[in-house]
Amino acid sequence: MSKITMSQLTHPQRVRLLYKTILRLHRELRALGDNYVRDEFRRHLKCNPMEAQLFMTEWARYASTITKQLGLRGKPKGELGEPLDPQSVEMLKDDQVVQLYELMLATKALDGDTITADDVRGSNQ
Repeated sequence: MSKITMSQLTHPQRVRLLYKTILRLHRELRALGDNYVRDEFRRHLKCNPMEAQLFMTEWARYASTITKQLGLRGKPKGELGEPLDPQSVEMLKDDQVVQLYELMLATKALDGDTITADDVRGSNQ
């Protein structure tokens, strides 16, 4: 049986493969992660080709980062993720900033961290 390369897959097959890979990687944060990933992939079902390419590139980069950070057994080797570049945050649309903020609040609540007044107001205000 020959191996199939990514270039042999159709766009929907690549999207499906990436989607399933990310869901597998979210074992540690299953409830929050799966809901977030589902919502993101649903939102981008009918985006334009340029947005689709950016979406796929960023999610593939995310999958690669999490794979390295979780290792073969799926257990974190320290902190997960990576810091956000302030310039990248500045380029986000308003609804993306709100979504990122809500994600931050949800992850703090999941970890049992206290959500402070600064979290609710935003640290820049």
